Amino acid sequence: MRAIVTVVGRDQVGIIAAVCSQLSERNVNVLDISQTILQEYFTMVMLVDVSKCTVPFAQLAQELSDDGKERSLDIRVQREDIFNAMHRI
Repeated sequence: MRAIVTVVGRDQVGIIAAVCSQLSERNVNVLDISQTILQEYFTMVMLVDVSKCTVPFAQLAQELSDDGKERSLDIRVQREDIFNAMHRI
């Protein structure tokens, strides 16, 4: 199963490394990544494969969200099918 990870917040050193490390620790593979800085704001969207994740999806989402809050970032994870349904015109 694939999922979309979004990260938004003020730019700071180590955001990509922290998110990728947390995903790697849970055996989540990054398939594609796009990131940019809009003035002082960091934005990133990742397509990940969670089919071999070592924790339940809800736990992964909570852990990423909690880590984001500690860094003053908004980190969200959605299943790809739900993300696509929500963003269909």
